[in-house]
Amino acid sequence: MTLSASHLVLRAKQLELDAVRHLAERVELAGVVGQLIDALQRERGATSIYLASAGQRFQSERQAALAAVRPVEASLLTLFHEQGLLTQGAAARTLSLMAWVLLDLQALAVLRQQIDQRIPTAHEAVAAYSRVIAGLVELVYQLADAAPHPGISRQLVALVHLIQGKEAAGQERAVGAALFASGACSEAQQLRVVKLIDAQEHSLKVFEEFAQPALQALWQQHQLTPNVAMLERLRRTLCTARHGTVLDARLSDSWFEAASVRIAALWQCEVELVEGLRQACAAQLDATQQDLRDSEGLLRQLRDNPPPHTHAVSRFFNTAEQPDAVPVLGSHPDSADEPTASAGPDAAQVSSLEELLQAQTARLASMESELETARRALHERKLIERAKGALMARMGLTEDAAFRALQKTSMDHNRKLVDVAEAALALPDLVFGPRPDTHQN
Repeated sequence: MTLSASHLVLRAKQLELDAVRHLAERVELAGVVGQLIDALQRERGATSIYLASAGQRFQSERQAALAAVRPVEASLLTLFHEQGLLTQGAAARTLSLMAWVLLDLQALAVLRQQIDQRIPTAHEAVAAYSRVIAGLVELVYQLADAAPHPGISRQLVALVHLIQGKEAAGQERAVGAALFASGACSEAQQLRVVKLIDAQEHSLKVFEEFAQPALQALWQQHQLTPNVAMLERLRRTLCTARHGTVLDARLSDSWFEAASVRIAALWQCEVELVEGLRQACAAQLDATQQDLRDSEGLLRQLRDNPPPHTHAVSRFFNTAEQPDAVPVLGSHPDSADEPTASAGPDAAQVSSLEELLQAQTARLASMESELETARRALHERKLIERAKGALMARMGLTEDAAFRALQKTSMDHNRKLVDVAEAALALPDLVFGPRPDTHQN
């Protein structure tokens, strides 16, 4: 096959079409991952009360959650296989996360057997489920990170932060339910609840920023329900109780119900968001296919009868005014002194190709500009996670303590959290001091 400009233009559009198809597959995978996260959150919540009550309560609820989660696990494994990501140029990071997900799902079987025997504590079980869910959340983030379409990318950013906020709400439900069910207040777990509330607010703020107006309105509507006021009262009861105070164990049901209603509202938003993403992908796929068909029709003559190179050069590059300069695309003479031959068939063909290229270039440039905003939001999340990891390794902090250290430094110095995270990675000793085991002579 003889290489021509029209071949390259069409190949570029075919690659765009392939990218949209792969994006639709990633959206479908993200949707099923979200379903599994929701099912595991339900299982985690029921398990926390089951263990905190020494197996006296929520046994049937836990079994129902187990029955609901298993078909979703099977659906995810099937989707891994059907999409054939191993052969579709998936990023190494994505494949690694998929491997971790598979290992985590296998480990869940052992965890569930231990829970049947009431071996772990409620807090240990919550932590174990949360680690599994964290891997699934990270997979959604990775799927969103490479989205090539700005409108869809913004919705994926909203989805990532909605799932993050919903996960923090799920952990809050589990930790609070376990505290109430145990009947004893724990300062460490109180601080855990406060941190989870803060994490929710941060994630949901980003979600609202990137979500479509209809979805923003839906979430705001949920915020005005009586259940929100009830949950806030229970939060105050739990978070203001003094260490060692006896808690009313009967409130665990009220807490679980109120927190579950909030999570159900978040889940409704997630369902609406994923469905919107599916529709957006379908619309973009149709538009890209139509664009490809239109381009094929426009360029059919050019493929069969390509214009002379000399004529193409005279049309694409302006060397008349600056003959020694590097040729630059875009400046085309349009005066009456242009050679008459430029008005012939070849010129018309070249002009059609030129207009197509210019339109495509402008569209890709506009998409890149719009994508930058979405990428920035995902980059900030990644930066904060890396900074947390660095503080955990360097200073021996827990994940919660590392995040609180970043938050405190951000507030103390009136700087954005992402700026503090970047500084922590670049100059950790300057921002947070030397390692605890470092001694000056």
